[in-house]
Amino acid sequence: MAKSYLIKDTTKEERIKIIERSLNTCGTPCEGCTLCDGIMGLGDAWSMYKPYIDGEKEISEINEEIRTGFVR
Repeated sequence: MAKSYLIKDTTKEERIKIIERSLNTCGTPCEGCTLCDGIMGLGDAWSMYKPYIDGEKEISEINEEIRTGFVR
């Protein structure tokens, strides 16, 4: 069974690791990277997922906002 990524099932440290792993899929760390902004027009990927790290929004909510163009 896969581990849950829900806020209620993770610590802040675990959420940081989850986002670090997921944002490194292109093979480069996101620190200082502009790939998402330059290619996809999404802005700073790390800051987009900060509400998840801080326990305010689930990943699915943020991803839905990205898909619908309402990233805040």
